[in-house]
Amino acid sequence: MKLLKLLPLAALVASSCALANTPKVLKILGDSAPRTLDPVQSGTMYANEIVTAVYDTLYQYKYLKTPFQLEPDLATGMPTVSKDGLTYTIKIKKGVHFINDPAFADGKGREVTAQDFVYSLERNFDPKNRSQGSWLWAGKIVGLDQWGKDGADYSKPIAGLKALDRYTIQIKLIKPYPQLMYTLAMGFSAVVPKEAVKKYGREFAIHPVGSGPFEMVSTNTTKTVLVRNPNYRHEVFNLKQEGYDPKIEGKAGLAELEGKTLPIVDRVEVNWIQESSAAWNSFTKGNEVVNASLQNDQIDQVLASKSPVTLKPAYAKKYNYRVTTEAGLVYNLFNFDNDYFGHSKNPKTDAQNKALRCAIIKSFNWPQRISRFYLGLGHAYPGFIVPGTDGFDPKMDKSSVTQDIAGAKKLLKEYGWNKHSLPVLTYPAMASVKDRQFYEQFRGNLIKIGYPKNKIKLKTYATFGDFNRDVKNSKTMLVPMGWGLDYPDAQNTLQLFYGPNRSPGANSANYNNPKYNALYEKAADMQPSPERTAIYKQLNNILVNDCVGIGSFSRTHIYLWHKNVIMWPQTDFLGNYFKYVDVKK
Repeated sequence: MKLLKLLPLAALVASSCALANTPKVLKILGDSAPRTLDPVQSGTMYANEIVTAVYDTLYQYKYLKTPFQLEPDLATGMPTVSKDGLTYTIKIKKGVHFINDPAFADGKGREVTAQDFVYSLERNFDPKNRSQGSWLWAGKIVGLDQWGKDGADYSKPIAGLKALDRYTIQIKLIKPYPQLMYTLAMGFSAVVPKEAVKKYGREFAIHPVGSGPFEMVSTNTTKTVLVRNPNYRHEVFNLKQEGYDPKIEGKAGLAELEGKTLPIVDRVEVNWIQESSAAWNSFTKGNEVVNASLQNDQIDQVLASKSPVTLKPAYAKKYNYRVTTEAGLVYNLFNFDNDYFGHSKNPKTDAQNKALRCAIIKSFNWPQRISRFYLGLGHAYPGFIVPGTDGFDPKMDKSSVTQDIAGAKKLLKEYGWNKHSLPVLTYPAMASVKDRQFYEQFRGNLIKIGYPKNKIKLKTYATFGDFNRDVKNSKTMLVPMGWGLDYPDAQNTLQLFYGPNRSPGANSANYNNPKYNALYEKAADMQPSPERTAIYKQLNNILVNDCVGIGSFSRTHIYLWHKNVIMWPQTDFLGNYFKYVDVKK
């Protein structure tokens, strides 16, 4: 009898131990696999998602706080700033180590130092790295630009970028730069060890060696796998510190994260699935990806109401959801390097090119695009300043986002464009059904204004990385893109058109307008003020009047996730959020 009584107990103990030892695995959905994980090349949100999980930055955003607020990550606290706003002194945490890796002499990750940050920022100005993030600090830090021009000799000191001691960083600015702190939370400033860059060379792009909460064990075009960094410093989740509001996040169960050691899960599998139907199938199976962004073809199936957004009971029982307007925008820019779109020293050609750009903009049908592809939620607005940021003007003339077929035809005729003189227009797109539909809609509107059907071509790319490479090399006529704000300031989208930021920098339109550049530079070192707001509005008007592109639209996102996962989908700004997610066993 005793044996019979002990067997269930033994089985229960064994079962409990097995459950306790079962690793927590977060299987999450990603849109498109990054081509490189080198921080200086982390110019897409997909790359930054991984970069900021495996590398440290000096600062990060509070996980739940809105309006968005910075907090220390690798830094011990907020910086000490001189009275003139030109010198920042930042202390970093002691005892933080890079992951164990053969790049180090004994295979054991060494301590992260202030000099590692200096080296990492210098890499953005080393020409051979073709940094996509140098625009953030170009013309801002004393001696840094010149250091790059002089050959990027890492043995030579830079007056404005120093390690005062093992744990103290000093940054000296040429002029005040109000956005500096935001840049120190971005993947471009992630801290890398010189040893790894030297050992892996070009392979460093797919062999990250960081000090962040996770380390990468594999990556390819379908999946990136991260595991918990066993040597990660001790961090505990604090609800109050991270901006928890029980009225907003309470239903998602985030209170359960209080006091948990970060990162919480043992393994993260990011599944790169581009097709919305495949992503939805993976999400609804219940044992694959745990999150989804609701797409147009699921709206009638899932939603009980659009205003307000509510789920049908069957879905509300299974999933948590969040509705948010993105802190970003989608647009389609013209490449000003192109002979038919760009500025010209010949006044006649310049006027003709502008007329062509403006006519194409007038052909575009935003209500049609929003209804068909964006759940019928959200609205288009003129210009390139995101609603909610300084300089957005809700009263701005909306003719640039209003379809005007007759006006487009008139412009083309007035400036001598006809079926013979109009150029072949090549539309770049991902090899997906949705992108093909984007193209078909775009082409259909152009045909309405008299553009010959046979002169509108489609060029497809297998991956977003391939597409982005051509954009960064100025090889596309058009730039259909989305831009998520890197920081909550309109300057972050206005810099997309600043001449010196041209490809491979953030200015993928390769727009270069001296008047715009001068105004942008004037506003860049100004603190928030009515005067700066007025300049932002002026810059936005220049872009609209010069017909730089079709824009803009901020999407309304509906995020769903399984109720056994404790998370709060926060993709407004690039930064690591994997470490805050828990998966119930």
